[in-house]
Amino acid sequence: MIELYSGLVEHVSAPPLAPVERPIDFEHLFRMTLGDHGLEREVLQLFDRQAGMLMERISQCSQTAPGIVAAAAHTMKGSARGIGAWQLARAADLVEAAALSARPGLPKAVQALAACVDEAKAAIADLLRAH
Repeated sequence: MIELYSGLVEHVSAPPLAPVERPIDFEHLFRMTLGDHGLEREVLQLFDRQAGMLMERISQCSQTAPGIVAAAAHTMKGSARGIGAWQLARAADLVEAAALSARPGLPKAVQALAACVDEAKAAIADLLRAH
């Protein structure tokens, strides 16, 4: 039976059940920079540097200064939202909450944030190389 119909049925790819979220929502960034590609590059370069500095501060202070960790994570969350790095913003929010409440999950949250920062920085590097 399958052989009979195999030539009649066209293979169609279905979209994923859950949308795949990219490290940076470039459509959001495009809207935020009003379509100015020069401004987009500048914003991404600034975010790349800032994210690196903030991640270093978070890593250095995660054992000793939760207030600094919370402040740095809060700053990163806002910046990430500005460029459409939604996963990174959520990870920064979790670090901020863990630091403020002195939860034992802070080290794991910092690791997850570091992974999101790495993904965003890689996406930025790819975009900047392409343009």
